[in-house]
Amino acid sequence: MSIKNLKGKDLLEVAALNSDEVRELLDLAEQLKSGKLKLTYNNKVLGLLFYKASTRTRVSFSVAMYQLGGQIIDLNPNVTQVGRGEPIQDTARVLDRYLDILAVRTFKQTDLETFAKYAEIPVINALTDSYHPCQILADLLTIKECFGTIEGINLTYLGDGNNVAHSLLLGGALMGMNVCIATPDRYQPNPEIVERARQIAGNKSKIAIATDPIEAVKGVQVVYTDVWASMGQEASADVRIPIFQPYQVNRQLLTHADKDAIVLHCLPAHREEEITEEVIEASQSRVWDQAENRMHAQKALLAALLGLE
Repeated sequence: MSIKNLKGKDLLEVAALNSDEVRELLDLAEQLKSGKLKLTYNNKVLGLLFYKASTRTRVSFSVAMYQLGGQIIDLNPNVTQVGRGEPIQDTARVLDRYLDILAVRTFKQTDLETFAKYAEIPVINALTDSYHPCQILADLLTIKECFGTIEGINLTYLGDGNNVAHSLLLGGALMGMNVCIATPDRYQPNPEIVERARQIAGNKSKIAIATDPIEAVKGVQVVYTDVWASMGQEASADVRIPIFQPYQVNRQLLTHADKDAIVLHCLPAHREEEITEEVIEASQSRVWDQAENRMHAQKALLAALLGLE
């Protein structure tokens, strides 16, 4: 198995994996989810160091580790020395002596990279301003469950070109999925990440950037959205609403997608902003399966980084 090679490694972005590793992680997640396979990591300890608020990431990682037989330590920055400005390299080297694996949710990708540089234990990106790899593993698992495949599926993401958009571009490119990011002009994803995704995709799939939401969703099987103002951008939320309004995922927009299209949202959702109440509660919504799959995908990831026998 390719994922046996992941033991002891970090996951700082989804493109750190290759397509075989992603495929095997998803297969492992499915086996763990179904109960066909049980893995035990008694006495292993996962540290959660979250500088940003979290519901799904915190709870899904905690439950995943508990179900693997391990333990959790919640390293709240407000009650540890990191909240008082202790250098990251010092914190990382100390935590390395206590923990078996560490998940960090922070702002700068460079801060995460510093943790990984100074800690020998595996470090997982639980979200940065640049990437959200664990979310995309759950998204890919959900798409595979719905369609039986990922390769060749057409996905359109509508909204802000944020960390989720970046990871969808890279994860989709790895797995041969056609990804279109539709955003207002000044809110498009980082062009360097778009170019990386195109290089990864090669001739296997198409990576597109669009501004017309209706054209972007025509015939697609997956319609994806996220909040219009991410954490740290709350001050600009009111300004963004009229700009992003044409990108709202509503019943009318979905008439242009494939008749069997599914709707995804990484949550939390601002109902009646980026997605309507009607759509998130409709039969096309796979939002709750997607949220559950965070736990299963992360359980597989934890197992792979801790080491598969």
